[in-house]
Amino acid sequence: MEEYVYIDGKKYRRGYTTGSCATAASKAATYMLLTKKKIKTINIDTPKGIPLTLDVQNISLNNDYVECSIKKDGGDDIDATHTMDIYAKAEIIDRENGEDIIVCGGYGIGVVTKKGLSVEVGKAAINPTPMKMINYEIRKVIGEDISATLGEGKSLKITISAPKGEEIAKKTFNPRLGIIGGISIIGTTGIVEPMSDEGWKKSLSIELKMKKEQGLDKIILVPGNHGEQFIREKLNLDMKYVVRTSNFIGYMLKEAQRMGYKKILMAGHIGKFIKLSAGIFNTHSKVADARSEILISNLALMKAPYDLLEKINECLTAEEAVEVINENNYTEFYDKVSNKCRYKVKQYLGDDDTEVEVIMFSMDKTLLGKSDNTDSLVEVFR
Repeated sequence: MEEYVYIDGKKYRRGYTTGSCATAASKAATYMLLTKKKIKTINIDTPKGIPLTLDVQNISLNNDYVECSIKKDGGDDIDATHTMDIYAKAEIIDRENGEDIIVCGGYGIGVVTKKGLSVEVGKAAINPTPMKMINYEIRKVIGEDISATLGEGKSLKITISAPKGEEIAKKTFNPRLGIIGGISIIGTTGIVEPMSDEGWKKSLSIELKMKKEQGLDKIILVPGNHGEQFIREKLNLDMKYVVRTSNFIGYMLKEAQRMGYKKILMAGHIGKFIKLSAGIFNTHSKVADARSEILISNLALMKAPYDLLEKINECLTAEEAVEVINENNYTEFYDKVSNKCRYKVKQYLGDDDTEVEVIMFSMDKTLLGKSDNTDSLVEVFR
């Protein structure tokens, strides 16, 4: 495995997905079921083209079935499933529905309960790519003539499980996506790329897609927890409309536009949205951090005195700046900046068909400002 990648000049270790773990465990369990011999490692190919050799653990070798596990390794990526054990149980059963290989979810693997995902409602959350990987690697072991290997009228049943899956799933996006009871077996390449923004963005976009397929034509975008709490506690709106953008505001706006959402309400903390007002659509501090400069320039345009601008320049956080602005009675600043956010978003989307309004709040969930037509759009979501 090409073990390391370099990002911004730093060395990071790659990992492998839950899909690769489930595939390796399935292949190892199948091999040991047929040979009745324990093995220490197993080789698999990944869609990325990087082969893996993984350690086989927790082997239970029986006459009727074999179960084993592979330990998930997320590399240097921030991953809730890192170090958890993904199990596969292989057994030979009477053929059902004409299927040679049956792959199902066991304990700790989530079940899909809402439309819009790549797995049907009611099925185990084992995504299409891992499902293909499992079938491909198992057929290397059992061959194409299933009857010759397993016996006439027999099928191979694989059950994927994760003993800590239900607990770990609470730290993932699964509850938001309507996947209950455990983790998902995922991965489109088999390899975890450390610090991968692309993987994160795709997981956020899935929720947008799911809500669209459920029939929603309007959406509320918030950066994270604080935005959700503001929508729920201060506006009392239905949370089914709310989707997180994290720092990827521009990406999620374009995704919402692509999917056909025509009404977008945005609610965010001033620390994020002050950047948005200047056309910064990825609000991570490593990408752009010009909060002080944007605050100062907007206050200067309002003819704020120089000593006020100096105080703002000394503020370490947007929250500190809010206190200074409020103490000096420049609160109309917030509506002006909210309207600038709206203008930049409309400019970014490049159309007049999508209705967008913006709300800005402080850390204690106090409403600071809003764009001109926010109140009428808010009512649409009630």
